This record gives sequence, structure tokens and C-alpha cells, in this order.
Amino acid sequence: MALRRHLPSFWLIATLGGVACLCGYAYWWEQQLPDRLREAASRGDLKACLRYGEQLAALRWLDREGPSEQAVCRRRQAELAWEAGDSAQALSLQSQLVNSMVGDAEQRSGDRSRLRQWRETLRERALEQFRAGDLERALITLRPLEKKGQRPGTKLSDSLRETWNRNKVDHERLKDKVERQQWWEALSVLNQLDHPWWQAHALPLRRQVEEAIQSLRDRQEHQSHGDLPAHTVDPEQLNAAVEKRLSSGMDPWSAFIAGCADLGGDLVEEGPESLCRAKRP
Repeated sequence: MALRRHLPSFWLIATLGGVACLCGYAYWWEQQLPDRLREAASRGDLKACLRYGEQLAALRWLDREGPSEQAVCRRRQAELAWEAGDSAQALSLQSQLVNSMVGDAEQRSGDRSRLRQWRETLRERALEQFRAGDLERALITLRPLEKKGQRPGTKLSDSLRETWNRNKVDHERLKDKVERQQWWEALSVLNQLDHPWWQAHALPLRRQVEEAIQSLRDRQEHQSHGDLPAHTVDPEQLNAAVEKRLSSGMDPWSAFIAGCADLGGDLVEEGPESLCRAKRP
């Protein structure tokens, strides 16, 4: 029974002794870290310098400022990462440097300026890749800039995806209109494409649409010189009516329909062409 009464005291003393040893070792190691960090910085061992700096930051209270050597190593390592193309690590280290508030006012200002410059460079690079038609590469470039858990729709990558998908859908609509030989509707869809890569991708279809519309205009002009059926609206008046609607901001196909209606005509399909036919009395 006496042995059982002494066991709790023994484990309590052993536990407290272990905790004390750990605290003592942590304190001793914290005192060693600044010297080790300075030695690593002086010999240019940036990896060791950063490792010691992270350990020192973990052991110290949050309101204690890190040593200047840690800032020097972090700044140089960020520059090397940027030069090597590792933008994620470069931004991470530079952000830590800015948040550490180590150094004088001029150094802190320079650190903030460099971080803004790198962020802007990545944005411009992503936009160039996007305009060139490489959506996936642009999204990869933007990853280091965008925070996890950011509200949907607020990220630049969301905007790029939306623009790309919209142009992709419009291009599919354009092909469908061309296959159906709905030339004025196809021209309206062409004018909705606002991405340089998709505009270039649609050039063959644009030429096909413009040639078909020009052929329609030539036919109408030929008809106006004597071959115009009595039941067809005068093409010169129709063109004037369509141009008037276009000048008001209406899309080409809607302008053609409205211009035809202005002259009292009905839209009819004549083979591959759309004509404005006068209503029969």
C-alpha cells in the first residue's frame, strides 16, 4: 500500500522534470540560434540561414523582432527564387519579409515595392499568355497571387475562365450559323468575339461570312438594274434602312430584320441568302 501511495508522486515529479528539461533545452537552443544564424549569413549559406531563422521565430514570442541577418537571407533567397522562375517561393519569402517589419524605413519601403513589382509582373505575364490563347498556363502563373478560400468570382483567374468560355461558346454558335447559312446572324456573333485568339481562330469563318454577304449585296445590286422582282424591296432603300439601324447600335442581323420591316417587307430565305420581300398587295 505504501508503494502505491508513492507512485503518483513519482510520475508527477518525472513529468515535471521532463517538461523542465525540454524548456531548458528550448531556451538554450534559442540562445544558440542567433549566433548560428549570423554564421550562416556570413558564409552565404542561405538555406541554413532561413532554417535557423524559422526555428528562431517559432521559439520566440510573436512580438519579438527577428534579427537583421534573417531578413538579409530571406531577401537574397527571394531574389534567387525569382531569378530561377520559382515565383511561388519568391512571393512567399518576400511577403514574410514585408510582414516581419525588420530593417529601417528605406529597406521596408524597398521590400514592399519589390513585392508589388513582382505581383504586377505575374499579372501582366498571365494576361499575355491568356491573350496568346494559353489559358492553362495563364492560370498556373496566377496561382501564387490568389489566396485559398477567396470568394468565388473575385479572382482574376475566374474572369479569364469566364471570358474564354464565353468566346468558345460564341465560336460554336458561329459555326452553327455558318452551316445553316444564316449570314447576318453569323456576322452578329462574329462581332461578339472579344478575345484576340478566338478572333484570329474565327478568321476563315469571317471571310466566308463576309463573302456571302457581299455576294448577297451584289445580287441585290444586279437586281436593282432591271432584274429586281416586283415583289422585292428596293436594295438601296433597304441598305439605307439597315445602315440607319446599325448607327443606332443595333447588331447587324437585327438591323437587317428591322430595316426590312421599316420598308414594309418580310424576311424570306432564298437558297443560301436572306431577302427582304415586299408584302404582296
